Amino acid sequence: MINAIAIDDEPLALKIITHFCSQIDYIVLLKTFTKTDEALAYLEKNPVGLLFLDIQMPGKNGIDFYKMLSPKTMVIFTTAYSEYAVEGFNVNAADYLLKPFSFERFLAATDKVLKEQRARNTTTGNSHLLLRADYKLHRISFEDILLIEGLDDYVKVHIKGKSPITARLSMKGLMEKLPQPEFIRVHRSYIIPLSKVKSLYNKTLQLEDFVIPVGETYKDAVSKFFSE
Repeated sequence: MINAIAIDDEPLALKIITHFCSQIDYIVLLKTFTKTDEALAYLEKNPVGLLFLDIQMPGKNGIDFYKMLSPKTMVIFTTAYSEYAVEGFNVNAADYLLKPFSFERFLAATDKVLKEQRARNTTTGNSHLLLRADYKLHRISFEDILLIEGLDDYVKVHIKGKSPITARLSMKGLMEKLPQPEFIRVHRSYIIPLSKVKSLYNKTLQLEDFVIPVGETYKDAVSKFFSE
């Protein structure tokens, strides 16, 4: 089961979402809100797995609201404005519904969420990283990760033999997904797999084709590890 809430300043839109959710046995719509501040207060005490979230809202819009929440919370954006599709894409929404949407389209969006939840709950023997980006859930072997780079609210994962994958996630959030001590943070902007390190010299690490600086905050931990 997936617990959800819906946030929209139009009561009619909330009625439609409520009606559609009642026809889907794996979605439990716990509550609906017309104001983001009330929804945020609720979420602080009652975390949920999914948001149905309007983008065009009075005060704080849906995009900004979602950025305040844990990246573990999935979101389906709902809006009457197609120009927001790119913004929804940039924060790695599970899907983007353009109003008015049919039940069939709504069901397709919730099916994506269900598949992601199942993938997150699947035991993979701690051999893969699951990362949502570009409206897809990517399964990345830990062994193929060359370097992880922090870019403000995003991370870029450099992968052996493939193009990098950029996703909305904090470095701290990503570290929680990685096996340790196989991966360590060596700089506010870099996480590295220890197996790929070729050398440590003069506060820099050589990995494959990358030369990474060691941050002042992390130098003692890095030095200790490589001295062992």
